[in-house]
Amino acid sequence: MEKKKKIIDLERRDMPKQSPEIRRSNFIEVAFGYSEELAVAEAKRCLQCKKPFCMDGCPVEISIPAFIKSIADRNFEESIKILKNKNCLPAVCGRVCPQEEQCEIRCVLEKKGAPVAIGRLERFAADWEARQSGESELPEIKPSTGKRVGIIGSGPAGVTVAGDLILEGHEITIYEALHEAGGVLTYGIPEFRLPKAIVRREIEYLKKLGVQIKLDYIVGKTKTIDELLKEYDALFVGSGAGLPWFLNIPGENLNGVYSANEYLTRMNLMKGFDFPDSTTPIKKHDRVAVFGGGNVAMDCARTAARLGADEVYIVYRRSRNELPARLEEVENAEEEGIIFKLLTLPVKLNGNDDGWIKEIECLQMRLGEPDESGRRRPVPIEGSEFVLPVDACIVAIGNSPNPIIAETTPDLKISKRGTIEVEEETGKTSKDRVWAGGDIVTGAATVILAMGAGRVAARSIHEVLSG
Repeated sequence: MEKKKKIIDLERRDMPKQSPEIRRSNFIEVAFGYSEELAVAEAKRCLQCKKPFCMDGCPVEISIPAFIKSIADRNFEESIKILKNKNCLPAVCGRVCPQEEQCEIRCVLEKKGAPVAIGRLERFAADWEARQSGESELPEIKPSTGKRVGIIGSGPAGVTVAGDLILEGHEITIYEALHEAGGVLTYGIPEFRLPKAIVRREIEYLKKLGVQIKLDYIVGKTKTIDELLKEYDALFVGSGAGLPWFLNIPGENLNGVYSANEYLTRMNLMKGFDFPDSTTPIKKHDRVAVFGGGNVAMDCARTAARLGADEVYIVYRRSRNELPARLEEVENAEEEGIIFKLLTLPVKLNGNDDGWIKEIECLQMRLGEPDESGRRRPVPIEGSEFVLPVDACIVAIGNSPNPIIAETTPDLKISKRGTIEVEEETGKTSKDRVWAGGDIVTGAATVILAMGAGRVAARSIHEVLSG
């Protein structure tokens, strides 16, 4: 009998979300997620390819067709088990990872313009687990090896290393500089994009596996790398990129000028948006400019709008096509009334007599020939000067690693950019028994790439500790 051909379904299911006019004034998560019916319908679109190219784009090696098939079969419990075999942060990755550039772009259906919504299905499975029982059964942990591993930083890279190595029977302790674990997931991503309750749930899962977490502990100050090496068989450095960049233009020392790091940390980790119910007071601004065009810039702009600003601008020196932010985040910002001042370069910040910013001197730009990044280089247009009145601006143009570990570990090889140099295949640093991964190695990048680096390092650490 002739085998029946699978009908290709090109109707990619959208997630329901709050309307822009409502969500612009609250910090509740924008997207509601899939219902069971939508998730099953979307999962059934997967062709279950014999050679799943989507998996080639996953830094943490999730068995994508398998977890999607379980959803299609309504076996949601099996789906989350498959995900957690490789990913200890599925609820996080399903929300903030750029699947459109990694797994979904390799989906066979992408050529037809409608790849399977892998990220949305990952979020569904993780959220289903939380709704049903609050947690899945814990995986089997191998007998104790007697080996101890210290992890510096509780962001995506660090928690991935911890989750992988605890299952191998090693004793794991994470050191976190701030008063709450989660790294950039906690202090850097707004509540409306990644609710902190989700991050806490994922961290609690690690604790239930036996991972110890020490908070308010600054490695390089409280203890150095060398001091910790006396206590541990191996160390992993995943301390991220927390040193903000500035434009180095006149006026950046004025009141009302924030780095994205300060602004988002106040709002996210310290819950400034919830004042006076929180203990972090914030100043209300009416006209806010955000310098930059990445996801962090969109987060800052959308946060400023929710805090009551009448006008919020994204000031970016290239065109919309060159914006590095995810298209979904750009569209959300546009829907929420964020004003895009594209092909615009700030050159000077002017203040009032009280030392507060009052305006930005700008130049209009045009796009010239491509630069080393492959993007067309912005070139100033002569005589195009104009002034943008504001009472606050947020600089969101990137970050470098905090130099504290480099400065207190003299035999650790550091690049000119301040990042730790490692062997790409293993994550090993120049220092014996020390590995590193995530933004401390690459500079500011994505959650999933940091997790992928954590997985590579964990594999290498386990091999070395196993002799």
